[in-house]
Amino acid sequence: MAASSVCRAAGCVASRALLRGPHAPPALWSLTRRGSTASYAQVLHNIPETHVTTLDNGLHVASEQSGQPTCTVGVWIRVGSRYETEKNNGVGNFVEHLAFKGTKKRPGPEFEKEVESMGAHLNSYTSREQTAFFMKALAKDLPKAIEILADVVQNSSYEDSQIEKERNVILQEMQELDGSLSHVVFDYLHATAYQGTALSRTVEGTTANAKHLSRANLTEYVETHYKAPRMVLAAAGGVSHKEVVDLAKQHFGNVPYEYKEDTIPIPPYCRFTGSEIRVRDDDLPLAHVAIAVEGPGWANPDNIPLLVANAVIGRYDVTFGGGKNQSSRLARIAVENKLCQSFQSFNTCYSDTGLFGFYFVTDAMNVEDTLHFAQGEWMRLCTSVTDSEVKRAKNIVRNTLMAQLDGTTPACENIGSHLLNYGRRISLAEWDSRISAVDAATIREVCSKYLYDRCPAVAAVGPIEQLPDYNRIRSAMYWLRF
Repeated sequence: MAASSVCRAAGCVASRALLRGPHAPPALWSLTRRGSTASYAQVLHNIPETHVTTLDNGLHVASEQSGQPTCTVGVWIRVGSRYETEKNNGVGNFVEHLAFKGTKKRPGPEFEKEVESMGAHLNSYTSREQTAFFMKALAKDLPKAIEILADVVQNSSYEDSQIEKERNVILQEMQELDGSLSHVVFDYLHATAYQGTALSRTVEGTTANAKHLSRANLTEYVETHYKAPRMVLAAAGGVSHKEVVDLAKQHFGNVPYEYKEDTIPIPPYCRFTGSEIRVRDDDLPLAHVAIAVEGPGWANPDNIPLLVANAVIGRYDVTFGGGKNQSSRLARIAVENKLCQSFQSFNTCYSDTGLFGFYFVTDAMNVEDTLHFAQGEWMRLCTSVTDSEVKRAKNIVRNTLMAQLDGTTPACENIGSHLLNYGRRISLAEWDSRISAVDAATIREVCSKYLYDRCPAVAAVGPIEQLPDYNRIRSAMYWLRF
């Protein structure tokens, strides 16, 4: 249920694509009608302004008016599996599953009928630090959408019959996720990198917990964590900020902001441990391997150079066109030597820590070579990355940021997550300015700080007999230079 990011063409090509699309910002429509082409800078500075208001109970209300006939509105809450314990791990995921199964005001069938009559789309997701409930509807239905979301967040019924029904659904989903080796590897990576801490636990929780969580566990979780200061009501599309604020006061004004006995839950400290998990299964056709070092948290300025560094490494899949003419050096090596089926770099951030790493899928005979070249690229980022590579990578990152213009739902999610992670929404113009300030020297400095001579966490599943010993992997995290 998590939203996925989309990459589009760079620079002026992206600008023209946005202008031609049905969701172009109103500020750019006049340029389109005159047959003119907006420059990249014009696109950046014509993004609608984000308005933010804080209610008396501490709930943040943020909106972006883009004049579209539809809107997306949602509630983002600073709570996830990191706030759970061993005994109730998975309770947040359980609550999310039950959110749209009926409220005290709207029983299940009535709830579904009302949403369908609006032609709206409801969605939700839970991560390790955030939970979100959001709805896409016609702009004229904004009041009803906010009222329904407020009812879901504050008055879900959690009926025993629905709990038992959803329990079976969750157990089935867990079984299906076990078949997704990429998902399994990243869960193992968190389990070893943050062993003994809250971030090591999965969002779905354990099978034992899923079988035994009760209505009391769910209501206790909601009463403890669903507090106004930890919520953001975000809206994007054909919305008026004043109307959104008035509706928020009406429907969210009574969300509690006080905690019992003044015990405010804060995310526990999660230390990073260089370590490994290996699950060898020679019956599987391909090996799935992830390696990561500790990265910075959301608000750390080092994130921008690391995003650019990730773009230097790039990503690859055997289905990609281009062959050995791809811009990524590692992708060219993978093609020429038939190293792997796919690889991708990643930078997973949390409030105070993160995982900066590399994930690849290959056959049993190429595990060692693929890891060797990947670690070699990491060392090259620390020592000899070139200006031309950095320039290309910066444009790729800009591309990804421009995708935030693509529809009301990505914009709404961007607003909600930004306010939780940064305390404000960072504009594309500011992102562009930060990216422009990065050069090859910055990449070498920041990558040396996080990569060079650091202990990595490794998770591997499949035919991994060829995966080097951890000490060998650790010794490839630095170069002996004379």
